[in-house]
Amino acid sequence: MTSSTWVFGYGSLVSPSSMATTIGRTVDSTTDVAVAHLDGYGRRWNYGSLHKRGDWHDGEVEITGGLVVSLGLEADATESCNGVAVRVTADELAQLDWRERDYERTDVTDQIRLEGPVISGRIVTYVPRTSAVDRYEQARDDGRAAIERRYWDLVHGAFNELGAGHREHFSKTPDPDIPVVDILIN
Repeated sequence: MTSSTWVFGYGSLVSPSSMATTIGRTVDSTTDVAVAHLDGYGRRWNYGSLHKRGDWHDGEVEITGGLVVSLGLEADATESCNGVAVRVTADELAQLDWRERDYERTDVTDQIRLEGPVISGRIVTYVPRTSAVDRYEQARDDGRAAIERRYWDLVHGAFNELGAGHREHFSKTPDPDIPVVDILIN
């Protein structure tokens, strides 16, 4: 692979299967993945999807066409979050840009601390656009936002696979202020 671009994943992109689904290939964990920490950002349940809506029950409340929420980042000089950096080609980066189209691709090369081998090249991540955070906050305040349980389980499973220290660091992510439910995506 000739690419020198790496994508720092801090949520579902930590999962090899999620990354493979997006970029169309299985990622080689020995050459294309580096466990990393991103300084200056805290992980938050604050991304209101631009396109995903769904139906769910939360107790006695039935929601139709509610907003699906995912993980995002928030700039905070006192925090760091863990994840993985994955080497991608230009075409794969374009596929990730499409998937993360309501996030800003942000160069974080100088804010990454690696565990293990040194990698060379540019490291980018995806930070929610202000509009995505505003969409989340509005839907949360209206009682029409939730996290899809399948996504929740995927992310937690990915950090479990990284090992106990990474699972513990991930568990410091502030709890969501919306329910985690089974969602029928529209």
